[in-house]
This record gives sequence, C-alpha cells and structure tokens, in this order.
Amino acid sequence: MPARRSLLLASLAGLLPAPALGAPPEPAALPMLAGPHPIKRTFIPAATPLGPVGTEARWALITDFNTGATLLHKNSTAAMPPSSMTKLMTLYIVYSMLKAGRLKLDQTLPVSRNAWRTGGSKMFVPLGGEVSVLDLIKGIEVDSGNDACVVLAEGISGSQAAFAELMNRTAAKLHLVNSHFVNATGLPAPGHYMCCRDIATLARLIISEFPEYYRYASQKVFTFSNIKQYNRNQLVQQNLADGLKTGYTYAGGYGLCASALRAGRRIIMVLNGMPTERDRTAEGLRLLDWSFRSFEDVTLFRASTPVAAVPVWLGAAATVPLAGRADLVATLPHGWRRTARIRATYDAPVPAPVSAGQPLGSLLLDGAGVPPARLPLYAAVAVPRLGLAGRAIAVLTHLAFGR
Repeated sequence: MPARRSLLLASLAGLLPAPALGAPPEPAALPMLAGPHPIKRTFIPAATPLGPVGTEARWALITDFNTGATLLHKNSTAAMPPSSMTKLMTLYIVYSMLKAGRLKLDQTLPVSRNAWRTGGSKMFVPLGGEVSVLDLIKGIEVDSGNDACVVLAEGISGSQAAFAELMNRTAAKLHLVNSHFVNATGLPAPGHYMCCRDIATLARLIISEFPEYYRYASQKVFTFSNIKQYNRNQLVQQNLADGLKTGYTYAGGYGLCASALRAGRRIIMVLNGMPTERDRTAEGLRLLDWSFRSFEDVTLFRASTPVAAVPVWLGAAATVPLAGRADLVATLPHGWRRTARIRATYDAPVPAPVSAGQPLGSLLLDGAGVPPARLPLYAAVAVPRLGLAGRAIAVLTHLAFGR
C-alpha cells in the first residue's frame, strides 16, 4: 500500500513549530457595526506571519497578487458595511458583459428619474438623457457615482433590484464567502454586506481578467456635464496605487481597496472602518509600504527543475521526478532563509503507469514568519507499466528481498 512520505528539502536552525497550513488564525471577530454609531479610534492589532501589527482599520486584509499569500488580516471574513467598495461587483459584472460582447463602450443607456435622483456621490447624469457605458465606468471609477451605478443596473437588468439578484448569483459563482447585495451602489440598506476577503477577490479578478478596463481605476480626473471631479483615492492621486475604490458610510467608517505594483510585485489591500478620511490615506500608505518592505516573492524552483523523485511500483523506471507546472513562487519575509522550511510530500510508491502531468504530491512551505503555502507537484515525465515478465520479476524480488 502507498505510504505518505515527506522529504525535507530545506530546513535551517531556529525554526519554531510549524504552523497549520492556510492563512494565520483570525483574531476574535468584532461585532459588525450597525445603526447610527460612529467609528471610534482604535489601534487593535491585525494578525500577520511576522506577529501582530497595529492598525486603525476595524476590518483588514492584505494579500500578495502573484502568490495569493495572506500578509495581514483582521476580521477579514466578517460581514461589514462595504459602502462604495460594493461597486467592484457592479464593475465586475459590467466588465464581464463587455468582454462577452453583451455591452459596448460606446453604447448609451437611458437615465431614469430613479437614477437621476439617487443620492450620495454622483457623476450628475442628465435626467431623461443617455450616457455611454464608457462614461458611466469613469463616473464610477473616478466620481464613485451612485447615479452611474443605477443607470448601468437598470440598463442591464431592468431594475436595481433585479441587478442585485444578478450580483448575488455572480457572488455564488465566484465562491465569495460572506457577501449579500441589495443594491449596486453600496448605499446603506438592511441585508447589504461584504467582507474584506470578497472585496480582495473581486479586485484580483478585475486586475487579472480585465486589464483593458482596469486602467480606468487609475484615472485621476473626469469631467462630465462640465463638472470636474477628482479620484477619491488619494493613493491614486499621489501615484502610489493604480486602483481600485474608496468608500464611506456613517455606520462603516472610511474604507479603501487599493492595489499597487512595485518592481514586478503587486499587493492588494482592503481596509475598512477607519474614523477619518485622513486616517484612511495614512493607514493605507503605511500598510502598503509595510507589505512591500517586509516581504518578497521568491522563486523556489523553476518549472523544469525536479523537486523530488517518487518510487514507482511496477514501472519501467524505478522513480518518477516531481516538478511544478510553472515556476514555484512563494511570498516570504526578508531573511526567510533563516527560518523557512520546505518539504515535498507524496504517497509512495506510485503504481504504474504514471502519466506526465499527473498530480502526485505537494510542496509544503512553513516556518517562523513564513506565510504557509501548499504548492502542487506533478509527474515531470511519463512512466509506463512493466510488461508481464518484468512485473513478475519485480514482484518476486519484492517478496524475496523486500525491495
């Protein structure tokens, strides 16, 4: 019978006991804000692989775009008032329809009285007029226009309520973990909530799937109806991020979903529940700098480099090499070589035949201060089964000598 084996590939002195695989444990959840209670200034720590890091955000998540590693989290799966960060789901649906050819950028949509009178932040769509999809996108990205969201929702689904149903179906399809939508804008409504992890997921999908539309998130100014408005994301204004969305409600405080690219490495950050707009910008910049300064993306093995060799039972070759399908990249703290532990795990022996590309094991990464990760390993080559005579000899050898 195959037995589970673990091959230690790298282990250096000073390791703490290996943490469980997956994200670090969440700190105790704080109650979701509801009703007319203002956000109070706090500095409760968030969990990180390097230890607690204080933050004024009540909800927070920072991930590495390239590897998906969680660098910081605090109540990251707890329901919260998402304010205008809701609009990332609205934009995801719009971008999906554009890519599928069901919408066009130069297509115009009518402005209803319902859309025109929508409160909060606005791009000031004209009552009874029509606005192009491109302008509506810019009106959301730059102006955070609630009226633009309603025009798109009504144009796509006929009503904002029907569009909210589409948002919830899309959330289920994307396997979002704790979101429910009542409107396309993020204006406060009972039963409307998201969590930081879902917002980060949408940000990651928009960046990776729709680069041709993501570029609008970095636009600093937009003039519509002779009204010039500036992007509310101060990190974008200062060329410190290239998207994505800010938000504010009285119940939820000030929020920010931002992404930045430095030296080929991208970070996605979601913060919410900060007491002031100034805190939102300062905390966003501080934690963004901390993320880039504290961690690096490391190529552990190239795709063509075998990581381990697994014994093959009744195969034409005694072993089969394991490798990744792509370069095996992990997000590690600076100085990771002092603490990281890398292990290849697999069931052995593997019964022949073995197909090239067959999943056979995992590369496990852990250690003090190292974001735990599990990376799949595959058979680098095919190993056919021995012929009848060869199998008979192998079985007899095993019975006689135990090998």
